[in-house]
Amino acid sequence: MKIKKKPFTALFPCPVVLVTCVDSKGEPNIITLAWAGTVCSEPPMIGLGIRPSRYSHGLIENSKEFVVNIPTTRILRETDYCGVTSGRDIDKFSETKLTPEQADKVEAPLIRECPVNMECILKDRIPLGAHDLFLGEIVQVHIDQTILDEKGNIDFTKAAPFTYNQGEYWSIHKK
Repeated sequence: MKIKKKPFTALFPCPVVLVTCVDSKGEPNIITLAWAGTVCSEPPMIGLGIRPSRYSHGLIENSKEFVVNIPTTRILRETDYCGVTSGRDIDKFSETKLTPEQADKVEAPLIRECPVNMECILKDRIPLGAHDLFLGEIVQVHIDQTILDEKGNIDFTKAAPFTYNQGEYWSIHKK
């Protein structure tokens, strides 16, 4: 027998991503998000849910670009830190010792420690309520060769991504 509850964010688990963006001076910031997902395959697009009060919301809205970086379990603490602190007050790259790398098509940096990075151009922002939906077209993908299998596909046991699952982080590298 099932019980009924008021509507809530019951979809689980959610992928954890680190999104990089830049301010008007080109200074980078990192935000941790779990409200992220593929929304279109042609052209390839990602959707991000971001609260308007978050510092990165304004940066992405103004720069019209961002990079979605997939963190590994090796940088779980750094990933969590980027989600509970504000870039308004601190340099998250400096504080976490994560390494920014030059992107090819956008100003926002890649994060070296993340084995997959997707450069995105903002296509639309849709106000939804507590969050705005940012739709970004993926214009370049970077994949660390060490996580590829013999067929050239991502080996998730090597990539070691993790999810946000109702208030906790969960590994997903086992089939």
